[in-house]
Amino acid sequence: MSFEQVTLDRVRDYWNDRPCNIRHSTQPVGTKEYFDEVEARKYLVEPHIPAFADFERWRGKKVLEIGCGIGTDTINFARHGAQVTTVDLSDKSMALARQRSGVFGLQDRIRFCPGNAEELSTFVPVEPYDLIYSFGVIHHTPRPDAVLDQLRQYTYPGVPFGTTVKIMVYYKWSWKVGWIVASEGHGKFWKLDDLVARSSEAQTGCPITYTYGRKSGKALLERHGFKVTNVEVDHIFPYRIRDYVQYRYVREPYFAWMPPALFRALEKRAGWHLCLTAIA
Repeated sequence: MSFEQVTLDRVRDYWNDRPCNIRHSTQPVGTKEYFDEVEARKYLVEPHIPAFADFERWRGKKVLEIGCGIGTDTINFARHGAQVTTVDLSDKSMALARQRSGVFGLQDRIRFCPGNAEELSTFVPVEPYDLIYSFGVIHHTPRPDAVLDQLRQYTYPGVPFGTTVKIMVYYKWSWKVGWIVASEGHGKFWKLDDLVARSSEAQTGCPITYTYGRKSGKALLERHGFKVTNVEVDHIFPYRIRDYVQYRYVREPYFAWMPPALFRALEKRAGWHLCLTAIA
């Protein structure tokens, strides 16, 4: 079965079963302590996110976020003074994100819109935004091109540099893809799409995970009228899983010996995250 044939119900059920990052803390779910620990762990493991999102830049601006998850980036856009409209397919993820906004007193800065981003204009009023942001989301929907087609309607028409678009999708030529094919697929590279989908997330069995190269990622945006201004690869997860799930940060032996500069160079060539910045 191709990814386009996967139903949205399967995708929704997968993310409702275990919302992304929900196990980033041992504190009671929904408390301030829980959300603080979730954020600290997320940005410890993925320290490139704040620089990519550039939260401070959007103070006083309108941000449209596709895929809020449990709201870590959402809260930081609002905390830095943006007015955020956020979308997610998973009602359980969005419920936690909404609760989070109340815990931090930011509910007046965030509009929550549950639904399928492939049909965005049917439930989010069409109006222009200063930033359209999506981190690690549209590669999990059956038709990413449909999402990009919808997003075009939320840009400032005819205004140079009016709307910035920042999207992260997974990088096909990454260390992680190579590791998945070698260790999980025993070298069966012809099954790459299915292998990567099954092992792309903390909970195995993700129904859909598209991956992109630099050229195909750029083309994804440009065929919908966006002009890509920057393409960067980043992020290799270096920790031993058996320790990480116990909240211990022990690097795999083959990363532990690497000088920081060498590891950083490897991330910039073979990272898991393909970070695309464009203008409308």
